[in-house]
Amino acid sequence: MATRRQRNSKVWEHFKQTQDKSVQCNICKTELSFHGSTSAMHEHLKRKHVLACDNDEEGPSSRAKKVRSSSMDGFVTKLATCTPQQANVLTESILNMLVTDMRPLSMVEDEGFKEMIKQFNPDYHNNYLPGRSHFTALMEKKYHATFEKVKETLRGVNSFLTLTADVWTSRATEAYLGVSCHFLSEDWKMKMFNLSTMPLEERHTGANILTWMEQVLAKFDILPTKIKAVVHDSGSNMVAAMRLLEEKHGWASIRCAGHTLQLVVNTALKETTISRALGAARQLVEHFKRSELASTKLKMKQEQMNVKQNALIQDVSTRWNSTFHMIERLLEQRWPLTATLSDPEVTPRGKHYFDLKPEQWELLEELKQGLAPFETATVYLSAQQYTTISGLPQVVKGLTRAVHQSQFETNSGKSFISSAEKGITQRWGSICTISGDKENPVLLAAALDPRYRKLKFLTPEDGIRLQGSIEVLAVKEAKTTGTQDAKGPMQRAHGSGRKSALETLLQSDTDSLSENEDGESEEDRKIQVVINEVRLYFGEASLPKNEDPLEWWSANEGRFPTMSKLAKSFLCIPATSTPSERIFSAAGNICSQKRASLSSGHVEMLTFLAMNKTLVQFGII
Repeated sequence: MATRRQRNSKVWEHFKQTQDKSVQCNICKTELSFHGSTSAMHEHLKRKHVLACDNDEEGPSSRAKKVRSSSMDGFVTKLATCTPQQANVLTESILNMLVTDMRPLSMVEDEGFKEMIKQFNPDYHNNYLPGRSHFTALMEKKYHATFEKVKETLRGVNSFLTLTADVWTSRATEAYLGVSCHFLSEDWKMKMFNLSTMPLEERHTGANILTWMEQVLAKFDILPTKIKAVVHDSGSNMVAAMRLLEEKHGWASIRCAGHTLQLVVNTALKETTISRALGAARQLVEHFKRSELASTKLKMKQEQMNVKQNALIQDVSTRWNSTFHMIERLLEQRWPLTATLSDPEVTPRGKHYFDLKPEQWELLEELKQGLAPFETATVYLSAQQYTTISGLPQVVKGLTRAVHQSQFETNSGKSFISSAEKGITQRWGSICTISGDKENPVLLAAALDPRYRKLKFLTPEDGIRLQGSIEVLAVKEAKTTGTQDAKGPMQRAHGSGRKSALETLLQSDTDSLSENEDGESEEDRKIQVVINEVRLYFGEASLPKNEDPLEWWSANEGRFPTMSKLAKSFLCIPATSTPSERIFSAAGNICSQKRASLSSGHVEMLTFLAMNKTLVQFGII
């Protein structure tokens, strides 16, 4: 083992001894031979990790005497020279940082950035650091490479795709159409790509949006027949466009559940007394946001009362759940707030109007309780890591139950409940409707989710009808894709299907080559196999609600070869158009004040890279 003197070397902060003649690097887990000297360890750190290490023979007393620089020089080993290969790596790293963190390309010309690079590597700073124009060219090159990678990946997807679409206007009043694409991979993982943040130069009519959507697909060589559905908001132009796309290409039009929740809640919050209470709450929050004295005093009261020192939250009109978070935080901080407002230094005599009235605090308590189920639903339905559309019928049923069971004391609280219940019925009343001539993708997705396959949110009669619809789709899928090659239970009972010499001899002149003595054709048998598969699926117990249906399908697609193809087509549909909105969040960062001079084409490129770069970089696709 290493001696005490050797252990005093700082190199041991980065290594541990695994055997008598072996040590392991704590950083990269590389094992090195150890024969009593730390030289190899020092060399490894210098070559692999560029760490500044003290001499391994340096003792505590000599280290204490060493005067350390307070600048970055004391912490970073600066390379004396920078080779062209190293410069390329550093330039690529800077570009990745700009794209991933959505920083302006002009940042590379900022003095602070240049000084930081100079500290890290003076030679790179002096001789290699490119300017903005060079990084713009590199960004364009990376965009085209990433574009081709996404295009290639989508070309290899064997199941249907779903789109989300939304229109957004930047601070420069330029309009963009955001389109994202969703699908399930071969190993049943949810995948999403940003396809476009297309600049719009004409009126946003339904016909124009249809044309733009088709242009996005053509750009990626995606056939319209490969699209299962489009999730969109409730704007009249977007609804008109989706109606046209449904008529032309058969795409299912799905209203964003998040926007529907927003409309239901916003309407319920418009009651006069509620509106006044929320206005007073916003005024209270704004007062503490603006007053440094009030904010400081609040922190003191929080500490004295042993209440979490959380900042107040200002709600945003376009996000109802931000109102819920504002209410929740105000109630958490009620007593520190009241105590702070009672301080004469904060609130002069006669100006206590910032504090809420007791009846307003009571109403906020009821609103918190009433809004909580809607917040839970919003968070669940906006996720991208798991399937969400299949849970929508159960979520609507749960919201209806939660609202109906709420018991409030105030008239305003009762008004909120009545309005919310009415809104759910009006906007989601047809969610469980089964039509003979039109698919309901929400119900079909729920039926193909093993957690909900017992269809308890439907009447028994409608449950039977929906199962019949699944049988029809499964038979159609089997005929289209040739799923009959899969060895289902019925197929195994009939053997390989190849006639023996005796069967050929006994075959009559009127027998079909694909018919048995009872007149049952091969196609009839294959259809029966598919129907048996569907009935077997619905006959099994439901998967627990807390388990992942995609993992279940991954493990069981061999048992249900046809049903699994249907599941991939419907379970990839997101319940909300949140992915498109996240595109605009990224685009908004990119279209900041410092990037006002960016062309719309560069906005699209940077947004595309920001939304897709991580997937490509880490090989997720």
